[in-house]
Amino acid sequence: MIRPALEVADILRAQGRQFLKRFRSSLSYQLLKAFRAVERCRTAALGGHKDKCVGCQYEAPISYNSCRSRCCPKCQAQARQRWIEARQRELLPTNYFHVVFTVPHELNGFARTSPAVYYNLLFAASSETLLEVAADPKRLGAKIGFFSILHTWGSNLLLHPHIHCVVPAGGLSADHQRWIHTSHPLFLLPVPSLRIAFRTKFLEGLEHLYGKGLLDCRGPASAFKDPNAFAATMEQLKKERWVVDVRPPFGGPEHVLRYLGRYTHRIAISNHRLVAFDGERVKFRWKDYAHGGRQGVMNLKATEFLRRFFHHVLPKGFVRIRHYGLLSNRFRKQCLPLAQKLLALDGRNPLPKPAPKDPTACAPLWHCPKCGRPMRVARRFTAAELSLSRDLDSS
Repeated sequence: MIRPALEVADILRAQGRQFLKRFRSSLSYQLLKAFRAVERCRTAALGGHKDKCVGCQYEAPISYNSCRSRCCPKCQAQARQRWIEARQRELLPTNYFHVVFTVPHELNGFARTSPAVYYNLLFAASSETLLEVAADPKRLGAKIGFFSILHTWGSNLLLHPHIHCVVPAGGLSADHQRWIHTSHPLFLLPVPSLRIAFRTKFLEGLEHLYGKGLLDCRGPASAFKDPNAFAATMEQLKKERWVVDVRPPFGGPEHVLRYLGRYTHRIAISNHRLVAFDGERVKFRWKDYAHGGRQGVMNLKATEFLRRFFHHVLPKGFVRIRHYGLLSNRFRKQCLPLAQKLLALDGRNPLPKPAPKDPTACAPLWHCPKCGRPMRVARRFTAAELSLSRDLDSS
């Protein structure tokens, strides 16, 4: 992929001090850590290394090390590829549906003040909804498996928490003796049932957390300090129609991996969406989904752009990709081979498995521009060594 001309790190280095001056009092340690990582990524501050060709011995100039932060737009490609290769071995020879669960924006304050608790509830409510509605004999009557991915942003970078789920078209029968297919290739589960179940589970869970005092009602969530105001909001949301979107199935298992690459290790915005930066304002491409997905270019002050970007830093150790049902860690080893076997009995040929890789092998990150052979790290430099080298060169 062609390296973008403009990066989030460029904006951060130019306007980062102004951003900190304005918002530092509201920034958590985890957010400041992400700020520092993105700012220093692929600079001399993190040290560097020299690569050498295993064939012609061509030696490249010094490359600066990356920060490897999951918040960094430049440090996701390798992690994403490793995850996709691992998931490729778990694909079933059937169609896959894409289901999206979204919570009302009236509750966004809790996502700001109690992110771990709030997002764990979002995972729990959405996964329980899918598992219970699918297990209902009146619906599918099967034990399904799927993975869920948390996204906290919209195309305009504002807070928009939602869960993406990738669900196979069917599941195991209660006795584990057969694979139950969906009633129609284009139909997974009734959307009204999913909406009602998700709304009920999420609001009941939120009321439980509020009653236990586990929700921080300060700052953006201060409107909910008053129990009467919280109860009134809950009653209003119980009457609203929540957004649960079941999208048409993918073209086939091979399309799933293409989709995974877009949604697994994404951050709030990719560098390729950035259009221009004049030192004060940032322009980036976005889609207005409220008006039919109309595309446009948004123009923001750099400090506001950074504020929106860093809103999506998750708490330390928070797992944003989770597996449920047949694909959960508890059942995957037993249920996945069984599902593949039962689908084969239905005439679904098993998908070809990727060749196993030697875990001790060091995969080349790039190839020699002279002869095309792999490049390997020949020497590593600490930040202090690079600083000393620059001082000697300038003297």
